Amino acid sequence: MSGDYNMSMRKFLKQVGVTSQQAIEEGLRKAGNPTGQSYEAKVVLTIDGLEVEHTVTGVIKDGDA
Repeated sequence: MSGDYNMSMRKFLKQVGVTSQQAIEEGLRKAGNPTGQSYEAKVVLTIDGLEVEHTVTGVIKDGDA
């Protein structure tokens, strides 16, 4: 794999991480920052032209949950 591939992959993953965190924080703000809550989370990654669909699930805990 080329250096361009590695750089584009890192840039994409960084963008996913940063924008996802911002979206989660905005959702918590809109909910009034409830503490002690747990939220089921799911991310679905699709890649056009590669027939890739990858799902990641998990729990996001706010505060003392």
